[in-house]
Amino acid sequence: MKENTGMDFKDTLNLPVTNFPMRGNLPKREPETLSQWESSNLYETIQRTRQDAPVYVLHDGPPYANGHLHIGHALNKILKDIIIKQKTMEGYRAPYVPGWDCHGLPIEQGVDKILGKDKATTEPNRKRQLCREHAARFVDIQRQEFKRFGILGEWDNPYQTMDYGYEADIVRELGRFMESGSLYRGLKPIYWCSDCVTALAEAEVEYDNHTSNSIYVRFPMASDLTGLDPVLGGKDVSVVIWTTTPWTIPANLAVCLHPEFEYSAVETAQGVLIIASKLVEDLMKVLDIKEYNTIAAFPGSALENMQAKHPFLDRGSQIILGEHVTLEAGTGAVHTAPGHGMDDYIVGMRYGLEPYNPVDNHGCYRSDMPLFGGMHINKANAAIVAHMMENGTLLHHSLMDHSYPHCWRCKNPVIYRATPQWFIAMDSNDLRKRTLDFIQQQVHWVPAWGRERIYNMIENRPDWCISRQRLWGVPITILYCQQCQEPLREMQVFDRAAAYIEQEGVDAWYQRPVSDFLESDVQCPHCQSSEFYKEQDILDVWFDSGVSHAIVLRKHGLPWPADLYLEGSDQHRGWFHSSILTAVANKGEPPYRTVLTHGFVLDGKGRKMSKSMGNVVDPESIIKKYGADILRLWVAAEDYRDDLRISDEIMKRLAESYRRIRNTARYMLGNLHDFNPLTDAILYPDMLEFDRYALGRYHQFEKRVLQAYNNYEFHTIYHATNNFCSVDMSAQYLDVLKDRLYAEHTDGYKRRSAQTALHHILYGMVRLLSPILSFTMDEVYSHMTVDKRQPSVHVLCFPEPCEEFDNAPVIERYDRLMKLRGDVSKALEIARNEKKIGHSLDARVLVHSQDEDTLQFLKSYSESELRDIFIVSQVDIAPPLYTSETMDNGLMVEVGKAQGSKCERCWITDIETGKVSPGLCPRCASVVSEFR
Repeated sequence: MKENTGMDFKDTLNLPVTNFPMRGNLPKREPETLSQWESSNLYETIQRTRQDAPVYVLHDGPPYANGHLHIGHALNKILKDIIIKQKTMEGYRAPYVPGWDCHGLPIEQGVDKILGKDKATTEPNRKRQLCREHAARFVDIQRQEFKRFGILGEWDNPYQTMDYGYEADIVRELGRFMESGSLYRGLKPIYWCSDCVTALAEAEVEYDNHTSNSIYVRFPMASDLTGLDPVLGGKDVSVVIWTTTPWTIPANLAVCLHPEFEYSAVETAQGVLIIASKLVEDLMKVLDIKEYNTIAAFPGSALENMQAKHPFLDRGSQIILGEHVTLEAGTGAVHTAPGHGMDDYIVGMRYGLEPYNPVDNHGCYRSDMPLFGGMHINKANAAIVAHMMENGTLLHHSLMDHSYPHCWRCKNPVIYRATPQWFIAMDSNDLRKRTLDFIQQQVHWVPAWGRERIYNMIENRPDWCISRQRLWGVPITILYCQQCQEPLREMQVFDRAAAYIEQEGVDAWYQRPVSDFLESDVQCPHCQSSEFYKEQDILDVWFDSGVSHAIVLRKHGLPWPADLYLEGSDQHRGWFHSSILTAVANKGEPPYRTVLTHGFVLDGKGRKMSKSMGNVVDPESIIKKYGADILRLWVAAEDYRDDLRISDEIMKRLAESYRRIRNTARYMLGNLHDFNPLTDAILYPDMLEFDRYALGRYHQFEKRVLQAYNNYEFHTIYHATNNFCSVDMSAQYLDVLKDRLYAEHTDGYKRRSAQTALHHILYGMVRLLSPILSFTMDEVYSHMTVDKRQPSVHVLCFPEPCEEFDNAPVIERYDRLMKLRGDVSKALEIARNEKKIGHSLDARVLVHSQDEDTLQFLKSYSESELRDIFIVSQVDIAPPLYTSETMDNGLMVEVGKAQGSKCERCWITDIETGKVSPGLCPRCASVVSEFR
């Protein structure tokens, strides 16, 4: 070859030339890309190019600025970034304003841990400053970790709930509730964590398994029951209750019966026991009472307002009636302590019972409590059981495991406890009803079950307790009368407090005198006193983040309401919940048009992640090993609407899928190095039919991907891409195309036709996949020969499907041929295993079908076309010379050695090889002559 041409053999080949590396080496290359994005102000460029476009607002739910990011953060923020980039590619201006929740218990506890033994003696102002510094530190840490995921946004201008301006606006939003009459102070039972020493919202309570004392207790009747039934006169009669919280017995004020249930007076060796008739038999088994006799029966309403005796305290327990009593368990008689249960509180209010609470902030009985004063309720459980066992009122005691509310932060069991708190009334101004109507009629929920979930929560929730007994947060800026302790409902207090906080932060409330928040002549409307003191409680952090829609969108000049909220499914009781309540109350509309939720991340075996189990997957470790694009591919590959699994094995499989996508792009890039779409492209009608088929398959892929984006079904995009790259491209089109790309004339029609198809496909793919594989597709784009007026693929728009490519006859024709090709490939593989041939280009295949239609279909192609499609040297369509195996599609394929000599350049065996130029077939001889 050298003697004839005077050039190296490789110089005669159209070898792919590209700087796009075979191996991604993402952990090293991605940080370089991030630096380039930052130095070129890519995010600002994107916003500038879309400045006149319609705006799409995804409002970011703020994570806590406390600790490093975990895999759940990665899932959430990458999903958001995919959608933001998707909407940008759809032509919207889709700004992304990240935010952080900077107040509340998590940060305060983090500071307490650092302070150690000094936490109790540190001045409040100093602790608030430390909390601010702690939160700021983790904002910076998390900002860098989020950016490493490939997320573009306003990282230099995020929102933080501890910004002075934001804190001031929280106060203003709270003032609107006061102004509308929805904010009130009341004494009622709320969730209380005695370990964290604060009230908890519904969203701050999680349910876990707990072992409780299960007790059946006699409440001896003090009222004379002769009038109820003479048979009861003079007998020792008791009403029996069941409870799993013995510590609440000291707070008992009543026993509640259902007015319509029938109750039986059952005579036993332990006296006459009053029990719901339908539960008598079950209870006798529990109490192990073999001999008993029902001596009377009556409705619950017959006992109303009678008196029983407390089991061990010198006071009565009133018999009252309530619809909340059920027959699902227990006795049909409910121990009622209005200070320790919401149902108890509600029914107690109807009977004028006070919400009596003998338990202090730390979970101990107050010192004046008889018998158990000063004792912690956890220890009191056993002591109370023992005392009732001794005095004979305890009928049965056992332990039971059941679901019980726990504090979301410290994970300890919580209690219901009546304390003075500030509440937002759910039924004031029809807040509940209006919110439920909007949930049903105006908001789109993805998945659809989210609608019912949040509807049920808001339909059944109590008034929102918004006060917390902590230091680090936005103060409830209300003043109280020094003389009568009534709150002063003056809007000027909120206005002045907001103005000072905007300049000085929340410390202004605590450090400035009361006079700074009032006109000099203000008097208490109840007692005319002019002396006031400040509320010391802070706001629930769910209020802080719940009003973010009103604060963030306005300050960043974005339209309200937001188009999308996207968080984990737990936020139906959290951020989605608080946001819609504040928006409906203060703005009269929901804060979002669509709410999309994702599941939780589990390990590879479907278990919840736990440090103690050692199955926690750290996103940083994944990025260091695989790169952020593999993590992003995992987010897209999983159906986020359910719980997701992650493990090293799963990531390895995704890395393989990624390599297929990357290598497909690399192959196409390598064969487009000398292709200028402006000068070299072939018009669609003039392209080879097989290239038009490839564009048809791409068109189907493109439409499927765009539809999946529209439905937020990113896992569909992953599967479609994986199939398109591995089957439509690698296994079929690109496999067939090699000979044309490498061996045809450099600027010949056949090669340019193939390159035109490759360009359309690759240029479409980089845009379609850039929201998911943000680093890789931007790198591919940087190597493409396209109009580079835009510095990044992320500035471009999605391709618009070209209907010309939707050529049904061509697609159907080649889909059929590809199935027949599969039969030929199987026959070639068998021949290869039997050592009849080496490479498929060594083969001559004889193809026959007993189906005349199939035979005529194959004959509609030329021998050279079939040879290229089957990647063999010779193809004959004829009756078989001898018996062959029938393949899946009815073909009979005989494989033999091709006739002639092998071309040293293209490896095709041809009887004409060597006749024009030594060692070359006529086609290659013609191409090589170009280089002479």
